[in-house]
Amino acid sequence: MTKFEKFSTSFLTVILLFLAGFFLWLYFTKWQQPLGPALQIPTPFGLPPTWTPNPVALGTPLTTPDSAFAITASPTLEPVTQPAGVCGGTTPMYILVVGSDSRGDAYLYGLADVIRLVRVDFATPKVTVLEFPRDLWVEIPDIADNLNGQDHEKLNQAYLYGNRGFGYTDDPAEGPGLLARTLTLNFGTQIDQYAAVNMRTFVKIVDAVGGIDVTLPKTVDGRTAEDMNERLLFLKGTNHLNGTQAVTLARIRISGTFSRADNQDRVLCALRAKFASPEVIPNIPNLIRSFKGAVQTSLSPEQLGQLACVGTQLQPQNIVFGSFPQQLFEQDRTYDPVFKKRVFTWKVDYDTLREYTQRFNEGKWPFATIAHESPQEGDSIICQ
Repeated sequence: MTKFEKFSTSFLTVILLFLAGFFLWLYFTKWQQPLGPALQIPTPFGLPPTWTPNPVALGTPLTTPDSAFAITASPTLEPVTQPAGVCGGTTPMYILVVGSDSRGDAYLYGLADVIRLVRVDFATPKVTVLEFPRDLWVEIPDIADNLNGQDHEKLNQAYLYGNRGFGYTDDPAEGPGLLARTLTLNFGTQIDQYAAVNMRTFVKIVDAVGGIDVTLPKTVDGRTAEDMNERLLFLKGTNHLNGTQAVTLARIRISGTFSRADNQDRVLCALRAKFASPEVIPNIPNLIRSFKGAVQTSLSPEQLGQLACVGTQLQPQNIVFGSFPQQLFEQDRTYDPVFKKRVFTWKVDYDTLREYTQRFNEGKWPFATIAHESPQEGDSIICQ
């Protein structure tokens, strides 16, 4: 080997080592770095010290298609060794997903209009989504000093009070952080990450992928005597919706809170289906622009890649949207000192909700149910 060849080889080796070091630095500092502040949830946090699941409170036992299962939950979540899963995941990932009613670009204000807890199981793979009603009257950490000692408000207001507009918390995760801690304090949720999106960003995302196809089991008519505009009418069957129409459908509550939650789940199902379709590929640049700087999230690029990977391997029966049984809830009114009036809230046994939440944490509920031609409000919805 000549001196020139030795020099060239040494030079190339140095360049390759430099590039390897650069990509390792990029991987560990950028690829794995969360896009927003991490959650700060004490463990264990908030459950009554003597609380244990009560099978009687659940009424009709929950069963799998094969057999019933025994209640073995405990107030604290013991670490369980999970088998290796797909896409580099092992243990389930729990993500708080928030849809804000804010119409601005910044996340200063806005109530949590959509509250979902997503459990991603990498071993199966499977995604289970649980809806939390926004009108639950709950204890919210950190707010008492700003509200003359009042520490209870509606669940959706935890997100509002946590964001910078009010700033009632020092939590660096702001609104999503305070909402996550509120859910854990009141219901024993397990939450690892969060992703929050406002209405304007959601509209941009749906438009960036060319709209979505939402199939409705019955006509949704949101028209009122004050507003008879056809934009509020969505006919039974498959509807192709742009971003504004998708948000409009998701916000209609004229038939009740549970119907609205079901329609929100159908919109999410349709968006997931669009993400998985080949036709979305040309729209990826627009999609990236829609997300850039417009979403509150603690997920890292690596984790987003894992979720995208799982999305390509999910079978329809393994994407389940569920809600707490509707019969548990009664309409009620609670006096709110902030507004100095009685506001609408749900009357429900919170211990029972904690039991259902514990089963959700463990991947034992909700179950995938057979799709009905005329589903009842609150039925589990399977993404087709």
